[in-house]
Amino acid sequence: MKGFADRLAAAVEAKGTPLVVGLDPALAELPERLVEEAERRHGKGRRAAAAAVREFTLGILEAVADLVPAVKPQAAYFEALGAAGWEALAVTVREAHRRGLLVILDAKRGDIGATAEAYASACLSKAGLDADAVTVNPLFGWEGLAPFLAYAGEGKGAFALVRTSNPSGREVQDFGAAGGGRKFSDHLADLVSRWGAPYRGESGWSALGAVVAGTDPAEAARLRQAMPATPFLVPGYGAQGGRAADVAPCFDARGRGAVVNAARSIIFAFRRPDYRERFSPEEYAAAAREAVRAARQDLEKICNLLHNYAAGGRMNGDIEEAVER
Repeated sequence: MKGFADRLAAAVEAKGTPLVVGLDPALAELPERLVEEAERRHGKGRRAAAAAVREFTLGILEAVADLVPAVKPQAAYFEALGAAGWEALAVTVREAHRRGLLVILDAKRGDIGATAEAYASACLSKAGLDADAVTVNPLFGWEGLAPFLAYAGEGKGAFALVRTSNPSGREVQDFGAAGGGRKFSDHLADLVSRWGAPYRGESGWSALGAVVAGTDPAEAARLRQAMPATPFLVPGYGAQGGRAADVAPCFDARGRGAVVNAARSIIFAFRRPDYRERFSPEEYAAAAREAVRAARQDLEKICNLLHNYAAGGRMNGDIEEAVER
């Protein structure tokens, strides 16, 4: 079986976009009638909530599957609903696969020994959720990541947290920078690059990727240089304020090597002021499809600029100015 990075690169190439749709089905943001109908069928409680989440995510998958290479379910929103929520997550993963999508499970797992093995099995094994990749916490060192990379031979992968998009993450990730020292995130980047080296596929990319925020271009550029063979999973684009020009440094010189996640700006597009007049809450899936089309066009400008530049073309001015043109 092809390695995860090769599968991801092929999927991005086939769909013509690095956009990944994040499935963050916060119950309070779902269309009210969808929740009310679930409660009529199941009564109020976790079972109804999970049914509403399941219907919502399946509607999103149907709307976007032909437009993106992968989806990224956020496990927390499903796990909060107990056993019924976990089953809704399993159904979501199966349906995504049925529609030809890769699944990056955003679970941020991490531990050592048998516990890490259990987490890896739950997320990646065929007896578990059978996701294609999972986000992991690298603070346990190689012992904490090895059980996840044990599935690399089955075409699975992992994305280690290196630079997150939340502002308070700087308190940890910038540690060591006082007085001109190296940031902790730089140290993590070196480790991830080294740990991932044995897992490079035919594409040259590793099955061990890195989560690198798309909200700080300078940080992303430095981390891309430090991890030249590491695929990036890029949060922060869209609802968190990251723009196409901001995520550009996450790609390599050819416009490859990164997938960009957008969640709330896509799946809850029907609530956005610029979509609200055109789409009712019941048309949430149609609104999400339209938002995906817009995001694809936004990111396409960046990837084309980088690709053309790498092919010997010229880039007049910086990327941000070029995108505006």
